[in-house]
Amino acid sequence: MAIDKLPNSAPPNHSASRSAQQFPSFGHQLLEHFSLAPGYVNLNSGSYGTVPTPVIQACKAITDEVEANPDKFMRLKYGTALTQCRERVARLIGANLDECVLVPNAIHGINTVLRNLSWKKGDVIIKTSVTYDAVDKATRFLADINPHPTLETISISPPYTLDRMLRAFEAGLKKVQSSLEYTTLTEQGERPKILVIVDALSSTPGLLMPWERVVELCKTHENVWSLVDAAHAIGQVVGIDLKKIQPDFFISDCHKWLHSKRGSAVLYVPLRNQRLIKTTLHPSAAYITTEEYVNDPSLPSPPNFVKQFEWIGTHDPVLYLSIGPALDFRKWIGGEVRINAYCKDLAIRGGQRLAEVLGTEDMDNTPDHELTLNMVNVRLPLPATPKRAVRIAIEEFFNRKLLLDWNTFAPAFYHDNNWWVRCCAQVYNEVSDFEHLGRAYKHLVAEAIQNIVDEKGELREGCTA
Repeated sequence: MAIDKLPNSAPPNHSASRSAQQFPSFGHQLLEHFSLAPGYVNLNSGSYGTVPTPVIQACKAITDEVEANPDKFMRLKYGTALTQCRERVARLIGANLDECVLVPNAIHGINTVLRNLSWKKGDVIIKTSVTYDAVDKATRFLADINPHPTLETISISPPYTLDRMLRAFEAGLKKVQSSLEYTTLTEQGERPKILVIVDALSSTPGLLMPWERVVELCKTHENVWSLVDAAHAIGQVVGIDLKKIQPDFFISDCHKWLHSKRGSAVLYVPLRNQRLIKTTLHPSAAYITTEEYVNDPSLPSPPNFVKQFEWIGTHDPVLYLSIGPALDFRKWIGGEVRINAYCKDLAIRGGQRLAEVLGTEDMDNTPDHELTLNMVNVRLPLPATPKRAVRIAIEEFFNRKLLLDWNTFAPAFYHDNNWWVRCCAQVYNEVSDFEHLGRAYKHLVAEAIQNIVDEKGELREGCTA
């Protein structure tokens, strides 16, 4: 089985040399290679991704082989196929093969790290005001149980620039290290651990963050660790080089931007830190206890990192193995540089056009759009709604109306006392998609103001939304 080859139903000439062949045109012409419903305008690939038709077909071929003889595939072929996928992902992010394992999603990988680290009283987890909700809740769970590590939240606020974000991290780290508890423990000979969680790109708002510089900042301080939530990075950030950057932990989804099937992500743990990841989130059969190792020195040394992640229980192998066909498809349409040049340019132009339709502005007002890759955030002309119940009512209204009445979607979110919409530019999108979304939101905002929320940001009397 050649999982790194698209099947015969792939776009024509996939296996041929592309040196003299023009790559397919981006925009609506490329929709023929996706399974999106006719007329549906998808500006939200950042949530669930989109799997190209050739990748779906390649995955079906893998499924057929699995089902033809499950034992043969799982016992004799899966290990080799999985290693090939890990190898390709490792090359993409500039990492060594055995520093990369595959996990279902970024949240799973982040929780694997958080739950493996040995916490003690006085340890600190630094996150930001734009940390993804599920990651934020994972840190709050740790703070709720013994030994109750302390949480510190860094405010990411306008005006947004990479330099200001970095200074916020510097100030947050300095604040923690100058706190009474931290200095007292240090004077007593303790070494409190500080874990800094930084997004490569935040989710809502969808902004590039100075993650490489934050990693470097962490390395200049003793016992300060970096965890990069790179859920949106693979397939959007070009030229990742983890051998050079050397974060302590890095997790990225492959299904958001890389076009693999949902449920495929990479967890990077450099060799120097693998001793800290003692087990998978749910311990697998490959976990080696200290007692087992002492009684049988022939066993691999704990934590047996790669082997543990190869098999954590019965699952669909196609999810991970779809990464190979996805990378092949991206190569066929021109590769990472061409793809992301188109998507960034479209995000900027589409965001500008969307702002014109709505009569508002793009969140990234830096001269060279330094915070924008393939996601853009545009303000919605709604009043501030500080009450959570009001925001939930508005979000549910937008979600339902966008999908059922306007056949499009890009999520609205509330940030810094304003409503915004995050749009994701993909290879099959054009500026006209942003215009359609703008018309939809302009109509729905007016309807929301008339029926749901008043000028003070309160629910209108009698509103049942």
